[in-house]
Amino acid sequence: EQVFQKGKSFMAFPLKIHWHAGDAKEPVLQAGIAVPTRHFKKAVDRNKIKRKMREAWRLHKNQLQEQTVAHNKTLYVFIVYVGNEIPDYSTLAEKTIISISKLKKYIGDPA
Repeated sequence: EQVFQKGKSFMAFPLKIHWHAGDAKEPVLQAGIAVPTRHFKKAVDRNKIKRKMREAWRLHKNQLQEQTVAHNKTLYVFIVYVGNEIPDYSTLAEKTIISISKLKKYIGDPA
């Protein structure tokens, strides 16, 4: 809830990233993923996209996790797929890497 109320967001089409960072005694990195029913009526299609997004996040989050530990931050991330078509994995992986690099910049240099 704080991610949407107090957090910030940016786009790396077809992904919209909502995030909220704060100082913490113990660094935490949590992520949530959503695909709206507006564009994908069938649950099978939504689940397929979410599986691909989770896999891309799982493989590339370690860079961001190291940064949160180094800066002693808590980071909550919520990723929403806003595209209209079912993407291939390579597109999602590329956009996830771009998103993680942007988040690393925000964590390293809070403005």
